[in-house]
Amino acid sequence: MQLYKNHQLKIYNSLSGEKEVFKPVHDGNIGMYVCGPTVYSNVHLGNVRTFMSFDMIFRYFLHLEYKVRYVRNITDVGHIVDDVDDGEDKIAKKARVEQLEPMEIVQRYTVDFHDVLNQFNFLPPSIEPTATGHIIEQIEIVNQIIEKGFAYEKNGSVYFDVVKFNENNHYGKLSGRNIDEMLANTRDTDGQSDKKNPQDFALWKKAEPEHIMRWPSPWGVGFPGWHLECTAMSTKYLGETFDIHGGGMDLKFPHHECEIAQNEACTGQSPVNYWMHANMLNLNGKKMSKSTGNNLLPGEIYSGGSPFLSKAFSPNVARFFMMQAHYRSILDFTNDGILAAEKGFNRLMEGLDVLKDLQPAAASTLDIATWKQACYDAMNDDFNTPILIANLFEGIRFVNLINDGKETLTAADLKMLSDTLNTFTFDVIGVRDEKCAADNSEKLDGVVEMLIGMRNEARANKNFALSDQIRDQLLALGIQLKDGKDGTTFSI
Repeated sequence: MQLYKNHQLKIYNSLSGEKEVFKPVHDGNIGMYVCGPTVYSNVHLGNVRTFMSFDMIFRYFLHLEYKVRYVRNITDVGHIVDDVDDGEDKIAKKARVEQLEPMEIVQRYTVDFHDVLNQFNFLPPSIEPTATGHIIEQIEIVNQIIEKGFAYEKNGSVYFDVVKFNENNHYGKLSGRNIDEMLANTRDTDGQSDKKNPQDFALWKKAEPEHIMRWPSPWGVGFPGWHLECTAMSTKYLGETFDIHGGGMDLKFPHHECEIAQNEACTGQSPVNYWMHANMLNLNGKKMSKSTGNNLLPGEIYSGGSPFLSKAFSPNVARFFMMQAHYRSILDFTNDGILAAEKGFNRLMEGLDVLKDLQPAAASTLDIATWKQACYDAMNDDFNTPILIANLFEGIRFVNLINDGKETLTAADLKMLSDTLNTFTFDVIGVRDEKCAADNSEKLDGVVEMLIGMRNEARANKNFALSDQIRDQLLALGIQLKDGKDGTTFSI
């Protein structure tokens, strides 16, 4: 029996404003879409927190033995500066400033995004589609919305008719906004007069001669609106109605509101059953902002290169710090806060190390089954990682009591304690086992040194073919040998 059948999970649904019992569209299967980065600059720490929240959620679903299709897109076109219907495409602007092709910008910052997430031990999504790879699908959706009477073309651009849609639907139901109070919140002032209503948003924009990123369409050469890509990619890979759509709180309006309208205009039904939004990350009580200098890049945490931090912290500690706050709560990143998290993380790791050497007894004096259920109860209550972590520390308290001879556990209960602590720490919270990583690093060093010794012996025997083969195969694995007067060294 799959583990999820033993647990009733409740998720806070932004659409209803309440916690709801989670029931997937297809039993045992979950479709989850999360809005990914716009790859025109280095990923910032606030982005990392949002993606980390959904990485944790993905991990818990996998632990519960659901089959999960997790789609997280890459926005590589169609995102205007300031997220409004005017201005310049963020990627095109960066390409112009740096005198590069737009796809060079996309590649550079997509690689940076993946590198940062790898540092924080993220699992890769099931599918990572790009906006530029789905232009055909986006054009088809625009055609469908026009055919349904909810969009119109003007001078080579296509706009969604919000007022017409709102006659029989509810535009603003996710954000709670009243359409009469809304202002224009998406693309292009020079085309503003082309709109029937100021609330309308662009589905397709005509490309002016200087616009770099452009594609042919039934309405002329242009490029898709920002909101359109997520509608196209989510429905292509997850169906017209799927389980979960996630993103940062800042995307609730206009981006997610527009997605709902686009989907409902096409299909006549709600696209997503559970809308989930992760909250903001502040720095020292203020909003993170590059313009004010109140900003912290992920790399500055583990390099120690930020004036906001007293020292360097491992990505593990930073991840543990973020997991100590509920994903829907605003989290304030401070030096004192991460110092405290480092102490807690070290205490947790030390306890897990002690746990490995504990011996079972004939009887149990601790109720491990109830404690284990408390760990699940925390996660089943809208992924409450702060409560889960408090329970993990309670488990470490048990470890210390047993180690001090004050309590005992049978072999079965000791295994339950060990499995639960390790599962929730490493598989769900998602931190790495640093001691295990260090042990593996030492083993790798030993293997490479052994191969260097074999290569030296081959060279001494004038077997240069074998010597070169060892060197070349290590290089193919990313391990470079360097011969010097003091012998051979290596770097990874």
